[in-house]
Amino acid sequence: MNAVRRTTRSLPGLLLLACALALVALTALAPRAGAATGVSAIADALRKSPVYVDPAAAAQLSTADADALARQIKDADKPLFVAVLPAGYPTQDLFTDLRTATGVTGLYAIRLGDRFDARADSSVLSRTAVRNLVTSVQGESAKAQLTDFTDRALANMGGRAPSSWGGGSGSGGSGVSGTALITVGAVVVAGGAGAYALVRRNRRRHAEEQRAALDRLRVVVDEDITAFGEELDRLEFHPAEPGADDAMRADYERALNAYDQAKQYMADARRPEDVRAVTQALEDGRFALARLAARREGRPLPERRPPCFFDPRHGPSVTDAAWTPPGGAPREVPVCQADATRLADGRDPAIREVDTDQGRRPYWDAGPAYGPWAGGYFGGGILPGLLLGTALGGWMSAPAYAADYGTGYGDFGGFDTGAYQGGDVSGADFDPGDFGSFDGGGDFGGGGGDSGDFGGGF
Repeated sequence: MNAVRRTTRSLPGLLLLACALALVALTALAPRAGAATGVSAIADALRKSPVYVDPAAAAQLSTADADALARQIKDADKPLFVAVLPAGYPTQDLFTDLRTATGVTGLYAIRLGDRFDARADSSVLSRTAVRNLVTSVQGESAKAQLTDFTDRALANMGGRAPSSWGGGSGSGGSGVSGTALITVGAVVVAGGAGAYALVRRNRRRHAEEQRAALDRLRVVVDEDITAFGEELDRLEFHPAEPGADDAMRADYERALNAYDQAKQYMADARRPEDVRAVTQALEDGRFALARLAARREGRPLPERRPPCFFDPRHGPSVTDAAWTPPGGAPREVPVCQADATRLADGRDPAIREVDTDQGRRPYWDAGPAYGPWAGGYFGGGILPGLLLGTALGGWMSAPAYAADYGTGYGDFGGFDTGAYQGGDVSGADFDPGDFGSFDGGGDFGGGGGDSGDFGGGF
């Protein structure tokens, strides 16, 4: 009986002990203190759908809005991952851990409370482009911010969506193609010769527009080629001069070859997109001259950087500087030393202006034909971030642009965003140094560089 009483009296203590042990066990199982969901669970959800909203952050984005965003990303067939997390979620190594756990090459965007940031694999979107995209949506509400970021990112990023998402609305293509064939057949039967005449007329008008765009571009490109030829004339370098070595001669020959190639490419150009090869050759030639100058002066060789954003004739850039176009969002652009000094002094940079029907305008406001021209100079994923919010950037993101002028930036500079074949697995492109951490400064394309910074630090 006494033993029974002792056991009865000890029951509350046993219950307390059991509760304490359960609490310890739950705490040990929680992957991150204070987090509603562990990174592995978020990654598992993102492998099934491009948008994840933590239950503790459900007030940030409604289920309907999240579903609409997910459909948009799936339909675009792009590897964009969006996570909405509560404000208290730990940020240390969050992007690195999430990218590693998901295992998919892509662009990762996180709304954490009222803060927002993103990171991307370089094959999907360049570091500068991600940083500029993030900056352009800071301060917006969750729905507006995620919608705007998604719209702009999908228009500029490369890569393909993982197959685990099950494809977009266009995956069941047989019904669509059948409808298209029936429609075309009906037009042919009903229209006959009239439809054929309409097609010919549209083709002729399109060809005339292409020729007009190329003629306008030809003036600007000829100016570029002439300016580069003048640089070669002022060089005063002779391969046999005292002190010249094989490396100097190789740089000089590369510059001369680039000049000849640019002239030939322009002579052969038949469409605006053919201009990309011309400006790419000029950019390559100017970099060769920069290396030659460094060798002759005994300076360290310059790193390969894009040309000055404000006027590629200024030569290779030496740094990045903050710049805000009229009515646009601030972004970092590559600049030459002279323009960097002008901006630091509060003066306007020396902007390349071209003739338009409205008078002289900066090239980024001059028309869609200048996309290939800019693409040859800047190449790869850097261009979307530079042109974000400008007229040219808007034209280039329109669906009809690629049919008329090509992407303008997918084939050069070692980026090749249009040819990226990833989507399902991480692959060799993943570099942990690209991802950084929220607390470490954003080497994964969106951080501002201050310890503990998460979004808004640009």
